[in-house]
Amino acid sequence: MGINGFEWILIVIVALLLFGPKKLPELGKAVGKSFREFKNGMNGVLDDEEKKVTKSESEANKIQ
Repeated sequence: MGINGFEWILIVIVALLLFGPKKLPELGKAVGKSFREFKNGMNGVLDDEEKKVTKSESEANKIQ
């Protein structure tokens, strides 16, 4: 259940009507930057969790 071609065209037309052709590229850049920052933040959280797990495993191995 994805978005087909007609729905993409409809979304683009509505966006053009709401924001205008001059603001649309700026809006696209802002959305892209937001997604990129979110992805980088999530990668940072996952890396931190992985480090915690690795540290816990190494400490558990030292105790044994």
